[in-house]
Amino acid sequence: MITLLASCEEELDLSNPTALSLEELLQTDDGFLLLANGVLDAYQKIPANEFLLTELRSDNVRANTENGNFPLIASYNVDVNNGDVATYYSNNMATIKHANTVIDNRFLAPETQQFTVGEAYFMRALCHFNLVRAYQNVPYVDKVLDVNEEEALEYPQLPEAEVYERIIDDFKTSIAFLNGVEQNRYRPTEGAAICLAAKAYLSQPNPDYVEAELLLASVVENNDFFNYDLLFVEREDAENFVFNADPLDPTVDVLTDAEYHANLAILYGNVFGNEFSGGFLVDSEIVLDGSWSNNPGLEINDEIIFSIAYDLFSSDNYVTSDSGLDDQVQTDSESHSFAMTLQGPSNGVNIATLDFLEVMTPELQPVRFPASIQVLSYNPEIITNDTFNDKFPTDGEIGDNDWIVLRYADVLLLYAEAILAGGESTTDPRAVGAFNQVRARAGLEEVANLTKDALLEERRVEFVYENQRLYDLIRFGEADNILQRFSDENNLFYTSERKYLPFPQREIDNLPNFYEQNPGY
Repeated sequence: MITLLASCEEELDLSNPTALSLEELLQTDDGFLLLANGVLDAYQKIPANEFLLTELRSDNVRANTENGNFPLIASYNVDVNNGDVATYYSNNMATIKHANTVIDNRFLAPETQQFTVGEAYFMRALCHFNLVRAYQNVPYVDKVLDVNEEEALEYPQLPEAEVYERIIDDFKTSIAFLNGVEQNRYRPTEGAAICLAAKAYLSQPNPDYVEAELLLASVVENNDFFNYDLLFVEREDAENFVFNADPLDPTVDVLTDAEYHANLAILYGNVFGNEFSGGFLVDSEIVLDGSWSNNPGLEINDEIIFSIAYDLFSSDNYVTSDSGLDDQVQTDSESHSFAMTLQGPSNGVNIATLDFLEVMTPELQPVRFPASIQVLSYNPEIITNDTFNDKFPTDGEIGDNDWIVLRYADVLLLYAEAILAGGESTTDPRAVGAFNQVRARAGLEEVANLTKDALLEERRVEFVYENQRLYDLIRFGEADNILQRFSDENNLFYTSERKYLPFPQREIDNLPNFYEQNPGY
């Protein structure tokens, strides 16, 4: 841990990270802003392999058997020396170190840059949230550790519940600092901190549904104030793709269900910054006929609460998602995860499982299907066919799809979950109303009674390929039931202990006899 927390002190600026030392920076007018930029810059590496450790270990996605250690990850047979397991841990810890640099010097921050302290608390909480969900019992590092001292010995693995307490405290501290700060969907904000604190309340071993509900209600009931909303069009405002004569008046063009679903599908793709190029197939199960491409102009939209920016441009100053920790300095010219782009299929790791393709079909999901699944690769009649995702159409390693950490659809469904409060069903109009907003955008009928199973399934199809499924199953208490059945049916190696990743062996080796390996490894 001492080694990984001693990464480049000067990584500060997205365009010129090594321009100034920390001492020089603290004396400049924009020093804390540049430090905050350095935290966001460091976080850009974290989503690079998150997909492999989360979505690939769910029942949504599988890997081809001939592709390296990816099938081992997908089959819950992860080795303690796995490079992705260690790199994900290190990248989160490196970002925590940069956040702690701001927090340790917070009393020097000028009044105009106090918001950067709030951003640092937010990012420190977010990284620990990543770690506790992935590895369970982890240290909570709340200061920059001195490489010349054995300070790491003061940061042992903590019980999961204690880690969550500290995460929530940090998010709450960030809320205070970020109150009244202008909305910026590429930077931590008050609204994002409120929602993620609520998600942490729901994710801890003993969920606090009351606190989560109060926090989420403050956002959902005031979404206009925060400028959060789903991308949605009412039927009367939707576009007619072809002329469909009204049987009662042949001069009137009637909007068909298929056309309305196509409108909604295009908007759903816009959430991810994707633009549809093509037309409309009449009498086709898949009504949109064309392809998706990233359009950066669409990425700033009302549904996005917090995202990590990636821009596509020619640059000699970039690193790939496989770069080591010592090559941390980078620009925006990096894809969040090569495995999830259009070129990802070359690695054979973003293939939809047959289990998932039973619930993600053109008939069951007329809106989310064409914006989530690469239609040309879809052929359920051939059981060995590889079906790929279409949410991130960036072509190649250096890509420009942003990585969305939190969006409003998630908030609405978390709000419903908080009100459900671990029960099997509810008719509470607040929960049902929030749930039905997401259903309406998906072109599906409203429900009057919300069940736990329906909420979990709705999250599955809404957030596929967004690294949520595994953590949803754990949070709902269904991981062992669902993943064990999925494992048995597909001859995999899941056990209840393997819902969490192994603690990286190199961390144990760095401090012998100090850290314990997770059970099952």
